[in-house]
Parts: sequence; structure tokens; C-alpha cells
Amino acid sequence: MSDEDQDDAPFGLSGDRAGTILGDVKRKLIDTKEQWARDGRGMSAKAPQSASGDKPRLPPGQRLTQDFPVLDLGIQPAIALRDWRLTVSGLVENSIDWGWEDFRAQPHTKLTTDIHCVTTWSRYGNAWEGVCAEQFLSVVKPKPEAAHLIFHCHDGYTTNVPLKAFADDDVIIAHSWNGEPLSREHGGPIRPIIPKLYFWKSAKWCKHITFLDKDAPGFWEVRGYHNNGDPWKEERYG
Repeated sequence: MSDEDQDDAPFGLSGDRAGTILGDVKRKLIDTKEQWARDGRGMSAKAPQSASGDKPRLPPGQRLTQDFPVLDLGIQPAIALRDWRLTVSGLVENSIDWGWEDFRAQPHTKLTTDIHCVTTWSRYGNAWEGVCAEQFLSVVKPKPEAAHLIFHCHDGYTTNVPLKAFADDDVIIAHSWNGEPLSREHGGPIRPIIPKLYFWKSAKWCKHITFLDKDAPGFWEVRGYHNNGDPWKEERYG
């Protein structure tokens, strides 16, 4: 499907439609993952740290995969690049409203990181390209009282991240993965990548970011999942 054709896809940017088969699928997926939280699915004994206190590369309870599993709410919004926008509001000096050309005009960077999903898979050596967090923050200029970000997505999903976690030097708003444009199923055109947190914090199909002075738990955080999501502390649920 071409970028120009994406906005003619069945569900476009509208997300779920109550009362449809898609709505039923979404509800079942959410119910299943809420049950995982109640059951503590995937929890393991904490892996011992080395004598130096260094973290192991593979967090406790994780297994390596060469695949890139696809997990979502049963919706994969189709977003034409001509219609795509990223907006920022809240406690910033510069409330941006970027189209695709604005985003692409920013200085871009390449990073290679591991990723760790709460469903227990990890994948090493993912090559990303996009706008690094340092560059992005230099443009929006968070105010001194800003302490948290909320990502808002085209499928209705939200997730919360402390500003200090987003401001890390391995965080990127990515448009490419392993040399190819980030696909629709993996959250394209862009998604933030925050490697030190479980991958649900790296929100797919991001369209808006709000900067706040206080925390505001997102979609999974109010459904039994941990508010912080540190893989090495095995903060899956809470």
C-alpha cells in the first residue's frame, strides 16, 4: 500500500468503531492482557546482578528472539504521510505542530538498541533512525516544572513516561528500523523508542505528546501494568 493510499484504508485514523467485529476483537485482546496482569504472567525470580552491580544484557524473565512480534490493540491505523502530524502541548515553551516535512527537516540520528517486551521477548541490535530525544527537547523546550510526558496515539492508546527517562541518550523518535521505513504494523510513520523501559512505553502511531508537572497513568498502567516498566526490576505489573 502506498503512502497516498493509506488514508483510504478501512479504519483510517478513527481507531475502533464500537459495535463492530473489530470492537469485539479489541475487547478480547484487552481482557486477555488484563488477565495476564492479574496472573502475573511471565514473572520470574530476579536475576542476580554481577558483583559490580552491572545489569545483565537480558533482563530477568526475558527470552531472545530474532523475530519482531506484532502486538497492538487489534487496530493498525493507516496514516498517509500527507496527513500525518505530530503536535506537542503542555509545559513547553514551543508547542509544535509538525507535518512530515517538518519532522524530516530536523537533524536525524542513528542508534542501535535492544528492546524488551513485557510479554517476555527481547530483541538485540535494532538499528533506528529518527530524531533523538535531545534534539526534540531542544526544539520544544520543556519548562522547569515539566516532569512527565504522555504519548497519545491514533488507535486511542496512551502511555506515560517520566521526562528524565525520555531525555536519556539512547531515546529516539524513530521513522526507520533496520534501514527501512517503520512499517504500519510496527507503529509507523513514527514511534518513540525508549529502550530502558518495557516496549509498551514506546508508543506506536504517536500523534501528540503532552508535557505535565505530574504523572498521569496511561492505557495499560490503569489496567494492571506497572507505572514505571523497568525490565531489569521486572516491573511488569503493579
